[in-house]
Amino acid sequence: MKQQPDRQHAETQAQPRVVRIPGFVSDEPIGLGEVIKRSTSAIGIKPCGGCIERAARLNKKIVFVPKI
Repeated sequence: MKQQPDRQHAETQAQPRVVRIPGFVSDEPIGLGEVIKRSTSAIGIKPCGGCIERAARLNKKIVFVPKI
C-alpha cells in the first residue's frame, strides 16, 4: 500500500506563485491576503482571527510583484 504524502508538509515547502501586474504594485511584492485585508479594511470591515490566518495562507500562495 502506498503512503500518501503529508499535504501540510508539502504546502510549507511550496513557493508562492508570482504574478507581475504593472501599475498595481508600487515598489515591493505584496501577497494576495494582504491585498484582500487592505481592501476590506478600506471599506470598513474589521479583520478577525480567521481573516488574519486566511491572509497569511493566501500570502504564501500568490504574490504580486512590480513589473521588472
